[in-house]
Amino acid sequence: MTMKKTGKWALALAILIGSGIVVSAIALCVGSAGIHPGDIPTIFLEGSGSTEYSILFNIRLPRLILGLSIGGALGLAGALLQGIFRNPLVEPYTLGISGGASLGVCLNIIFNLHDRFGVIAYPASGFMGAFFVIFLVYGLNRKARQMESNGMLLTGVMISYVSSSIVMFLMAVSENDDLHNIVFWIMGSLDEPNPVLIKTAALISISGLVISCFFCFDLNALALGDEEASHLGVNAARTKKMVFVIASLMTGLAVSVSGIIMFAGLIVPHFMRMMIGSDHRILLVSSFLAGASFLTACDVIARTVISPLELPVGVITGIIGGVVFIYVLSGKKGRI
Repeated sequence: MTMKKTGKWALALAILIGSGIVVSAIALCVGSAGIHPGDIPTIFLEGSGSTEYSILFNIRLPRLILGLSIGGALGLAGALLQGIFRNPLVEPYTLGISGGASLGVCLNIIFNLHDRFGVIAYPASGFMGAFFVIFLVYGLNRKARQMESNGMLLTGVMISYVSSSIVMFLMAVSENDDLHNIVFWIMGSLDEPNPVLIKTAALISISGLVISCFFCFDLNALALGDEEASHLGVNAARTKKMVFVIASLMTGLAVSVSGIIMFAGLIVPHFMRMMIGSDHRILLVSSFLAGASFLTACDVIARTVISPLELPVGVITGIIGGVVFIYVLSGKKGRI
């Protein structure tokens, strides 16, 4: 690796880390009750007796950690899936994972499992629905120990449509309270008060980043094609299977905890690839950092644009992501 490339990557990481720090500071300070950045150390030293402490450390900080974790997980999952499918338009929700998780949570709401199993019911049902789709997509397209990429994409899209149709049917026959809960969850939100789920999300997302970095050289080889990768000593089938599981775990985590948050897993790795190249040694880390900053920034907008009311963060990511993606694709730099 040349010194020029090393310097470029170091600069890119510095910018992404700096952007994340700035966005995090804004997320902590901006809201219906504004907090000056210089007052944060004083609030921390004063302890839990003040209202500002409660707002900062019981509401905004957990939400910030969750936003960074979910955004990073979605950005990483998008980069991994685009790497193994060699398609920049693949995203975590393309394979029907979000549809399966949505269906699982909707069934949870309809049958009132939350009252029986408590706070773990939503994430557990979302994970079960997501991984049912994962095994279904993988099982239907596993042939002679090979993963049929095109078949997986088509199967995932069809499962997504079927799941969405079933969810719409459940919404049509559900009661008003259940309908409200389903709609709110589908639109995505980072308003998760449970500290155990927040810590779990942070741990899984960081672990996924560390583990996926061990596959960066294999992903670079896969970009040349399965046959060329095999000539370089890469077990293409095993690598695809392992990376697919990691990306699916990241997506299942995001959907089960925060609902449907569109475009973060599509535009973030796509833009990172345009800016710093397709070398997965830097692409995976940069996609994680950029995804974390992107989702956190969208959450700040969702909390403040019509304050004191709050918009679902999935609405903001969909609007911003869709508009920006169309704008970029319409220009010369947007050619895929």
